[in-house]
Amino acid sequence: MYQSIQHILEGVPSRYRGPGGAIAVVQDGELVGEHVWGYADMQKLVAMTPSTLMPICSITKQMVCMVLKDLERNPTPEMVARGNVSRQFAHGLDQMLHPDLTRDTGLTLEHLCNNQSGIRDYWAMSVLWGAHPDGEFRLEEDAKKALDRTKSLHFESGMQYSYCNLNFYTVARLIENVSGRALGDLLAERLFVPAEMKTARLCPDNANLPPPCVGYEGTESFGFIPAVNRMQWSGDAGVVASLKDMIAYEQHLLAAWDDEQSIYRAVAQKPSFKDGNVARYAYGLKHGTVDGVATIGHGGALRGFRLHRLQAPSEKLAVVVMLNHQADAEEVAQHVMKSIFTISKGQAPRPNLVNPSLDWVGAFYDPDAQLAAEVGHGRQGHLTVSYAGYDETLGCPEDKKAQSNTMIATLDGDTLRLHRLVDNRLILARRIATGQQPAQDHYAGEYYCAEVESTFSCTGEGGMLYGNFEGYLGQGPPHLMRYLGEDIWILSCPRGLDAPAPGNWTVVFQRDDHGHVSSVTIGCWLARKVVFSKK
Repeated sequence: MYQSIQHILEGVPSRYRGPGGAIAVVQDGELVGEHVWGYADMQKLVAMTPSTLMPICSITKQMVCMVLKDLERNPTPEMVARGNVSRQFAHGLDQMLHPDLTRDTGLTLEHLCNNQSGIRDYWAMSVLWGAHPDGEFRLEEDAKKALDRTKSLHFESGMQYSYCNLNFYTVARLIENVSGRALGDLLAERLFVPAEMKTARLCPDNANLPPPCVGYEGTESFGFIPAVNRMQWSGDAGVVASLKDMIAYEQHLLAAWDDEQSIYRAVAQKPSFKDGNVARYAYGLKHGTVDGVATIGHGGALRGFRLHRLQAPSEKLAVVVMLNHQADAEEVAQHVMKSIFTISKGQAPRPNLVNPSLDWVGAFYDPDAQLAAEVGHGRQGHLTVSYAGYDETLGCPEDKKAQSNTMIATLDGDTLRLHRLVDNRLILARRIATGQQPAQDHYAGEYYCAEVESTFSCTGEGGMLYGNFEGYLGQGPPHLMRYLGEDIWILSCPRGLDAPAPGNWTVVFQRDDHGHVSSVTIGCWLARKVVFSKK
C-alpha cells in the first residue's frame, strides 16, 4: 500500500509540470508518502526540500478561526477582566465596521467566518480602487481604507455564500483588538507550538517572504518568470510553512478529530444558512466529497504559488500539496486522494454521459446579481460554465441537464437555470441576444461611484472598448472589454493583486428615458452590483 502511494506521488511532477513542489500523505497519524521535486529558485539552482518555507495563503483562514475559538474558550487575562467574551467580540465588530453594515442587517461574526456576510471582497474591489497587479498594498494604511469604503452588502447576510477575504482580515483585527495580543504571537502559542509546526510563522509582507523559495508565473510553453508580489495581508492569509510543518499540522488535526470536544471539531461542523439549508463552508474550511467520501479542505493562492490541503476524516487520510507555480493544487490533491481510494476500494463507476446539444452554448444574464454566465462545450459529455470568475466543468447525464458536485444546470429554451449548491442560490438567467453590433459612441465617458470612491473611465469605439479605474490605490491599467449584447459587456481582469484575479467583470450600461447611457453597474461574483453614474 505504502509503495503504491509513493508511486502515485512520484507521478505528480510530470502530470502537473512546473518549477517545483512538495506533497505528502498522512494516514492514521503516520506519514505514508512524501515527494519533493524541482527547484525552490530556478535562477540560483536551489533545490526544493521538505524544509522549504512557502506562503500557505488562504489556508491561514482556518488557523485564525481556531485561534478565535480558542480565545472564546480560553480568553486572555485582559478579556477575563472585562467579562462576557462573546459580548466583547460583538461590540468590537460593531466598532470596526461602517455603521451601515451593522444597522438592521443582522451581520454577525459567524457570518464573516463562514463567508456568508455579504461583504464584497477587497482584493476584487482593489481593481476598482486603481490597483496595479505589481503594485503595493499596505496592511495598516490601504487595508484600513478598504474597510472604511465598505458601506453596503451585495446580498443579505446569512442567505448566501461568497468568498470574501475582507471577512478574515476583519476577524484577525478583531482578535487582536479584543485579546490585546498580536495575531502572530497567538498563532504561535495556540497552534504552531502545540502542533509542533517548528518553522511556521506569520509573515504578512509578500515582498519579504523567507528565502529561498520563489513563486513563478507562466507555463512550460511560455516560460516561467518570478512573480512580483508587493501586497501585505494578515488573517485572510499570511502564514508561511514548510512541508514538514504541514505534515505536523495534518497529524495534529487528525488526532484532534478523535476528540469531539476539540476546537478542530468545533470549527469543522457544517453550518446552515438562514433558510435552514446546509452550508458547505465554515470557519475557513470547505466541505466537499471525493468519490463520495466526505472531505474537509482549503486551498491557498498567491501569484506564483498554489497550495491545497484535503482531509477525509472517515478514512483518517490527509493530502498536502505545495507548488511554487500555478498548476491547480486542488486538482492535484483530489487526484492523489482518488488514486488512493482506487487502490483500497477499486475504481468508482463512471457516470453515463451524453453529448450536450449546441443549444447550451451562449451568453446568459442573471438579473438578480447582474452578472453574465457563459456556457461552452468542454470535453466529451461535458459543459463549461463561467460565472464565478473561472470555468466550472459539468457532466451531462441528460441533453438538457448538467451537473457537478457544486452546481446543477438545466436549460429550458432561452432560460438557463443554475442551482449553485455552495452559494445557496437558484439563478434564472436569460439568454443574451447576440450577433448585434454595439452602439457607436454611446458608452465612452467617465462614471463615478460615490459609495466606494471610484471612477470608471470607458474609452475606445465600436466593438473595441477599454475600461480602467481610479481610486485611492491610484489609476489602474486599462482592461479590454468584450461586447456580449444588449448593453452588456465583459471586462477582462486576468491579473490582479491577489491570485487568482477576479477574472471577468460584467459591465451593464443603463439608459435614461431618452435612450442615453446614464449609468453602469459593474460586478463579479466576489463583488456585485457596484453602480457608477455618468459624469
